[in-house]
Parts: sequence; C-alpha cells; structure tokens
Amino acid sequence: NFRGVGASTGTHDHARGGEQQDARDALDYLAATYPDLPVTLAGFSFGARVALEVGVADARVRHLIGIGTPVNMDYDFGFLDNCRKPLLFVHGELDEFGDPAKLQTIARELSPDCPARLVIIPAAGHFFDHQLEDLRRVIADWSSE
Repeated sequence: NFRGVGASTGTHDHARGGEQQDARDALDYLAATYPDLPVTLAGFSFGARVALEVGVADARVRHLIGIGTPVNMDYDFGFLDNCRKPLLFVHGELDEFGDPAKLQTIARELSPDCPARLVIIPAAGHFFDHQLEDLRRVIADWSSE
C-alpha cells in the first residue's frame, strides 16, 4: 500500500510527490539487494500512474508496465512524453476508471523512442475479475519477447 492506505503510515498526496518517493525507496531497496538484475516497474491503477512516472525518470528501470491505468481520473500523464523505455499497457475493455480509447490515444502519441504496446482484454473491468489469467498471460508473453 502507498502512504496513508490501509495500515501504511503517512498521508496520501494524490501522486504529487510522496507516493513517488515511496516507489523510489522501493527501487533503492531492490537495486541494493539485487544489483545485477534488470528492473521492470509495474503498477496497477493509481500504482500504475505512480510507477510510470517514477520509472520514466529512473535509469535503473528498464521496462514499464501500467495495468488499469486510470486515465479518466484527474492525473497528468504528460511525463510520458519523456518515455524512452519499453512500455506495456494492459487494460480492461470495460474499465470504469480508464476509457480504452483515451489510453489508445495516449499510447499512439508517445515518442517513437518509447516502444509501447497496449493490450485491451475483452470484457474485463478495472479489477480484471475472471480475467486474471489473461492478464498474467499478456504480461508473460510481453516479458518473454
């Protein structure tokens, strides 16, 4: 959980800095603990928003995955203009927090230097109920390329 969610300490600040610091702290831990392994940063929903912003800016991150990216919420995704890393968006066709057409536009407008793929899972909502195996397969297939 991010700060201020569940039993986590701190105050939720709507992706204005605190949650990014939480993600950077996790990356610091991973880099120190597993220095020779490549890093893929993935997030779900609000976590996708945070992971993508942190991952675009952090040289340790080689690949990015946004799952159920909440493009209908009041979040700025302009930072994606600086993306130069392989990026996978996985989205539900019926996602209540992200219109697939809006995400398609975002993906299409990314720099050619940001190899992005968008996979929309048919009949899936935001939480991928009954489609978690489809979600797993999409990520595994992309990761093995």
